[in-house]
Amino acid sequence: MEPFRWIWGYIREYKYKMLFGLFMVLSVSVLNMINPYISGIIVDRVILGKNVGLLTGLIGIMLGTTLVKSVIRYVFQMNFEYISQNVVFKVRENIYSRLQELDFDFFDRTKTGDIMARMTGDTDAVRHFTAWVIYQIFENLMIFIFAMTMLFTINFYFALILLAVAPFIGFLAYNLAQEVRPTFFAIREQFSRLNSVVQENISGNRVVKAFAKEDYEIFKFQRENDAFRDRNLDSARVWEKYLPVLDSMAGVLLVIMVIAGGVFVIKGYLTLGQLVTFNSFIWALNNPMRIAGWLINDTQRFVAASAKIRILLGTEPKIKNSEFIIKSDTIKGFVEFRNVSFSYGDEKVLEDISFKASPGQTVAIIGPTGSGKSTLVSLICRFYDCDRGELLIDGINVKDMDIRMLRANIAAAMQDIFLFSDTIEGNIAYGVPDASVEQVEWAAGIAGASEFIEGFPEKYDTIVGERGVGLSGGQKQRIALARALLKNPSILILDDTTSSVDMETEHEIHKSLNSFYREKTTFIIAHRISSVKNADMILVIDNGRIIEQGKHEELLAGKGYYYSVFINQFGDFDNVYGQEVG
Repeated sequence: MEPFRWIWGYIREYKYKMLFGLFMVLSVSVLNMINPYISGIIVDRVILGKNVGLLTGLIGIMLGTTLVKSVIRYVFQMNFEYISQNVVFKVRENIYSRLQELDFDFFDRTKTGDIMARMTGDTDAVRHFTAWVIYQIFENLMIFIFAMTMLFTINFYFALILLAVAPFIGFLAYNLAQEVRPTFFAIREQFSRLNSVVQENISGNRVVKAFAKEDYEIFKFQRENDAFRDRNLDSARVWEKYLPVLDSMAGVLLVIMVIAGGVFVIKGYLTLGQLVTFNSFIWALNNPMRIAGWLINDTQRFVAASAKIRILLGTEPKIKNSEFIIKSDTIKGFVEFRNVSFSYGDEKVLEDISFKASPGQTVAIIGPTGSGKSTLVSLICRFYDCDRGELLIDGINVKDMDIRMLRANIAAAMQDIFLFSDTIEGNIAYGVPDASVEQVEWAAGIAGASEFIEGFPEKYDTIVGERGVGLSGGQKQRIALARALLKNPSILILDDTTSSVDMETEHEIHKSLNSFYREKTTFIIAHRISSVKNADMILVIDNGRIIEQGKHEELLAGKGYYYSVFINQFGDFDNVYGQEVG
């Protein structure tokens, strides 16, 4: 019952429209009884009784009934479509809002294809159930009840004979529902995997082509597509076992009516007109029985889809405000790590990290790939919470600060650069949408981006394309840097922001940033010594621990790992890690 309680939570807002629609469905169900009943009267009173005067009036009633039914059916179908579209609109809105609330941990564990399946296929199953299945179940149930009532009124025993088939149909319908349910859950799971393969292939199409792996990607898609087909065929095998039998059982009614009805007429228990009426009502018994399997099928599809949506909506973010947050509008930028440790599941990433940074200071973080550098700065933004220890900003534990306020005062140009399919100006001003053109140009100038931007025909109105396609790595980095600078934060995080630009451009960017750094607490992650040598404090991290700490000259004098990188001149820890210090 949980899926139906859940969907009622959305339909409740339109309950009067729903009741009005169901009332109109009820009206059509009643009107459906008129023409079959009149057909029997025509046989008994007009054809056999020679009362031709009744014919015109009866035909007029039948035509009028048909016209009224058509109008009412159109109205209630549009009514249910209106309800379903509004319900799905709200469901999608709630899913998207919940996605915005969820933290990095959720997206680390959940495939994009699975999320897209929730937003597309599953929501469409909800729409179909609300727009069509609900009223079809109600309409067919009412038609069956009214038809049986009419038939029992005409001849109780003959109606009882026809009704004898119903228990067998009910038994088959119940078994169908039980067997088809797990197949729909399997279909939804495989649809998510198929979506993931397609999404990854489209996003990584440049890598695919660069490595000439088109055949491999086609194989991957075919494998998941075959599995999707097989899951649907598994479901179809359940249908083919039950639906033909259900259809046959419904067809048995016609055979029973012809044989038993003929006997009843011969014996005088039924008039010929009443037999015609029974024959006219056969569709009212057949249709609900025939469509029962399909309605069960669609209902189970809705149940499976709603379960996936409810799981997503019920997922709570791990990173959220505490009950007693310390209110503040701004932060000054004092940052302190006190014995901080952090793990991704069972994998230990940071261990016993301790240091302090003050406004105006630049802290550089250097170390081999996978040593925990990016994770460390992610804790400052509270993308994750530390397992042990404390992270303080302005002397307050970040867990006691309002998340939105905290992140509003931090700007990060992260290693994984993402640009929206928008203009260059729109991307730079993403964090400050009301920024003036002059402010955007100022940020681009400091980031060293203004020169190449001015070279485009559309300049700042140039559309960068999805994920910045068409721009070089260095150009994307500089736009991302400008986006961070425009925010004018108290804490600035630059994660390998100039790795894709040449040494000369990097030097110019850092020279422009010097005045900007004086007012901020700045964290720089880099591999190049040239990017970090002027920092007030350099942290060397290896295997999640700070193994060296100090200024450039102090670390050189210590002749440790930092010294090894320096003499290598390339600033690449991955090439010199483990190298003996000479």
